[in-house]
Amino acid sequence: MESCYNIEVTAPLSDREAETLSWLLRETYEPEKLRPSSSLAASNNTSTQSMVEVGPRTNFSTAWSTNATSICQSVGLTNVKRVERSRVYRLTTGSNPLTAAELETFAALVHDRMTEQVYVQPVSTFKVDKPAEPAFEIDLIKGGMAALKVIDKKMGLAFDERDFSYYLDLFVNDLKRNPTNVELFDIAQSNSEHSRHWFFRGDLYLEGQKLPRQLFDLVKEPYVKNPNNSVVAFKDNSSAIKGFPVSPILPVQPGGPGKLAPVPRTWDLLLTAETHNFPCAVAPYPGAETGAGGRIRDTHATGTGSIMTAATAGYCVGNLNMEGYKQPWENDDFKYPPTLASPLQILIDASNGASDYGNKFGEPLIAGYTRSYGARLANGERREWIKPIMFSGGVGQIDRFVRTHAPMHACTHARTHTHARIHTPSLARLSFSSLISCFMRRPLSLPLSLVLWLWGPMMIDYYVLTTL
Repeated sequence: MESCYNIEVTAPLSDREAETLSWLLRETYEPEKLRPSSSLAASNNTSTQSMVEVGPRTNFSTAWSTNATSICQSVGLTNVKRVERSRVYRLTTGSNPLTAAELETFAALVHDRMTEQVYVQPVSTFKVDKPAEPAFEIDLIKGGMAALKVIDKKMGLAFDERDFSYYLDLFVNDLKRNPTNVELFDIAQSNSEHSRHWFFRGDLYLEGQKLPRQLFDLVKEPYVKNPNNSVVAFKDNSSAIKGFPVSPILPVQPGGPGKLAPVPRTWDLLLTAETHNFPCAVAPYPGAETGAGGRIRDTHATGTGSIMTAATAGYCVGNLNMEGYKQPWENDDFKYPPTLASPLQILIDASNGASDYGNKFGEPLIAGYTRSYGARLANGERREWIKPIMFSGGVGQIDRFVRTHAPMHACTHARTHTHARIHTPSLARLSFSSLISCFMRRPLSLPLSLVLWLWGPMMIDYYVLTTL
């Protein structure tokens, strides 16, 4: 196996620029491993060997590419517009080459089908010829409820009967115009339980009578009656309890160059946690990355800014069915959805994804748990974690002075619309002029990998403008 660096440039690189780029990509202790072409392809014996290349989907730029491109721009490589990594595998058989079906089976084992693809030919361009889907109106004024239900099913908006009535009345009677498909898609995402918590904050009715409290009121009741030492609760996607006086080394005059000195402060103790279940079932590694990254974002965004310390993670999956390690309760008759990763793959890849993301931000994952369960009960019912649980938690500290004194302004940043329930990255259609490739037999290391490790991947789901 070898790694391939696919680099999109707007103009040919000069000799000096090419050397700078090579310096960034080279393995520090084995610089000779970086080559301008694939060494595997050169020794390929078509009668007994097959090649498989997998890498990121070409229609959107990865977080790794964003950081790598930024580093290139910082060192003067302004013509470098995108850098992506792919992996090339050479498979050797005893006699006959692998069939197309066998190659497809192997490729499924070594790439994430949601965020990556198989390159049938070496990548020559990132350009995507598919045009953007057009915006169009849905004629509710003439078509009424039937037209709204048709587009709901087509676009997967998941409206319920109350949604149908409300939005039909909103557009037809109040706004007196038809909605566009973009507006309806945005409404569906904004009103999802993930974004709005309408279920927990909605009014409850029992036998036609409205109950005095919502579900969130019931959850908050212990805190309301006895807040005790809580200083942050049920806001900022985080929580904090009273901490202790400390003397951290801080700038004496923040905002510019100056001295560092011990400054008396009171730092409260912070805890943040969340789950990211379904994304880990579809794409375990990036799903866990996003789960850990979103929780890290919540940790940092508590109050007007906080400090992360360490993390924990937990995983609940179905039967592992490990080769050579058959367990008595594992049932060979159990079937799993073909659109989801296997429990074993989820456990391995999700664990790697959560740890990797935290490492890039300097937040070590120091504790956790894992559970695997799937069994047939005495009554014939099957109990199993088909949809996994991916739990991410983190502890940190928050400066009480900053939390209570600093102003904050928040804004919504427009982004390409994707389903809020899945957290897919924003898709970017880009134009590319030329592409060059560099191959290396070993994984990327210093100096670029060290810079990327320190820099960390870019959060692309949410943007918050904060004034401290």
